[in-house]
This record gives sequence, structure tokens and C-alpha cells, in this order.
Amino acid sequence: MSKKKPSTKPRKRTKRKPNTRPPFLDRRAMERTMSGIGRLLSEREFQSPDEAEAFLQKMLASGALEAQPARIPVEQAQDLMYDAWEATGWRRVELARRALEISPDCADAYVLLAEEAARSLEEARDLYEQGVKAGERALGPRMFEEEVGSFWGLVETRPYMRARAGLAQSLWMLGERQQAIEHYTDMLRLNPGDNQGIRYLLAACLLEMGSDEALGKLLDQYEDDATAIWSYTRALWAFRRLGAGPEANASLRTALKQNRFVPQYLLGMKKLPRHLPEYIGFGDEDEAVAYVAEAGAGWWKTPGAMEWLAATPSSKSN
Repeated sequence: MSKKKPSTKPRKRTKRKPNTRPPFLDRRAMERTMSGIGRLLSEREFQSPDEAEAFLQKMLASGALEAQPARIPVEQAQDLMYDAWEATGWRRVELARRALEISPDCADAYVLLAEEAARSLEEARDLYEQGVKAGERALGPRMFEEEVGSFWGLVETRPYMRARAGLAQSLWMLGERQQAIEHYTDMLRLNPGDNQGIRYLLAACLLEMGSDEALGKLLDQYEDDATAIWSYTRALWAFRRLGAGPEANASLRTALKQNRFVPQYLLGMKKLPRHLPEYIGFGDEDEAVAYVAEAGAGWWKTPGAMEWLAATPSSKSN
């Protein structure tokens, strides 16, 4: 999973040039096929999910599966956004603006503009907020009533979820902490499967805010999470509640086994790089960098936490 580095203080963005280098494949562009197939299925009536699956398998086997073209303006705008995700440089921005000319309900267009055309954090926040509202209009109230728990599994909900994640991160960076937490919490209600990794961002927010009760509930909600991110957060949560006792010590030992690099960055033996890694792996140094960038403030603000970490055997291992 990839991570963005949130600041612990409100800060301004400086004007930046768009990326002109050929990027890694933007995963958002890969949703084009899924979207087209969804349109194909929506034009037919099936008695059961199994019948729909059988239809798709038959079409695939025959080589006759063709995604249906866009029928309404918001779908036409979204197709343009798939082109934008595959483009480079200012072409991406131009396509996003064209998408909004076709339909102001295209949430992904606001997301791209917030990421690549906004000249300040405030402007990015406003664009993300417009994206959230656009997504709400495109989905309609019925979707929010009937599909709670299934968001992201439905490809048409993804632009909305991307816009809302961006809005929450922007609010947090601008010091609107409670609003950010409310957005993250509600996103997990809509999509408890958490394909976006929202729980990690929320956990870091709750740590920094000292909201230990809410953090405990979140940790229990995803108790099977095997990442170092989760194990280190659980260890700190236990220390904050109980001090350096058996439970906290055992949790920290588990975390150290899962990723031995985290203490090196928390304790300042290594400096965080200027740019966060694009991808991380379980137990690797990139995972440690991403975790400390996200949740380090919670550790540094907890009285006695750094001394406890430094005194734990293996915490300084290379």
C-alpha cells in the first residue's frame, strides 16, 4: 500500500509543476474495464448473482465481451478521466477540466485537479470538497442507504471515496482535526473492508489526538491486521493505558519481530527521507519509514514512550 506523508502542522503548498515524467501505471486507469462491464450488466436483468457470473464467463469464453460505451454525461466524463489517469503532464489537467465541462458531477476530475493543479492546501481542500459533493450527486441518496458496507466494491463509488480521502487529509493538514477524523470514521462505515488503508490514517490521527478509547475500538475492529503499522500502534496504545507493564512489553516485542526498522526512525538513529516510498512491503524498511511518517507524532508526544522504546531489547538492532 502506498502512503502520503501528512504534516503535523498546518502548512502551505507552493506552486508546483505537473509531473512530466512517464509515471508508473496509475491504478485508477485500470478501473475502465470494470466500469464498462458494470454498464453491460446493468442493461440486462438477472435472477441471481450466479446467473450474472455465468453470463460474464460465457462472454469471456466466446471472446465477445465488449464493455458498453458511456450513456450519460457523468459516464462520459468518467471515461475521459480514465484517459487522464493514463496521460502525463498538463494533459492530465486538461482532460480533467474537459471532464467537468461534460459533467460537474465527475468526482475524479476534482481529485486530479486537487492533486496536480491546486496551488495551496486550501485550494486542494476546496477541490476535494467539490469532489465529495459531486460524488454524492452522482451516486444519489439511495446508494448511501442500500450499499453501506459495500463501497469500493462498487466501482462507481470509488471516485467519491477518493475525493473524501483527499478531503480528510487536507482538513487534517489544515488543523481541522475533528472533521478529518469524522470523515475517516464514516468512510470505514461505508467500506469496512478498507481497501484504501483509511484505518492507518485514522489510527495515526487518534494517536496524535490522544483519543485512546476510539483508538482501542479501531484496533479491535481490525484485530487480525498483521502489519507492523498495526502492531506498533497497538503497543503504544497499551503503553499509554497501562505503562511499561507485561501487556505493553509483549505488544512491543511482537511489533519488533514484525519490523525491526521502526525504532531506528522513531529514536532518530536514521532520518526520514524527503520522499516517501511509492510501495512498501511487510517488515521492510520502507514500511518503517511510512509508519513513522504517519504515526511518529503520536509516539513523540506520549510521555515516557521514547525512553520505554529505547530500553526495550532489540529496539536498536540494525
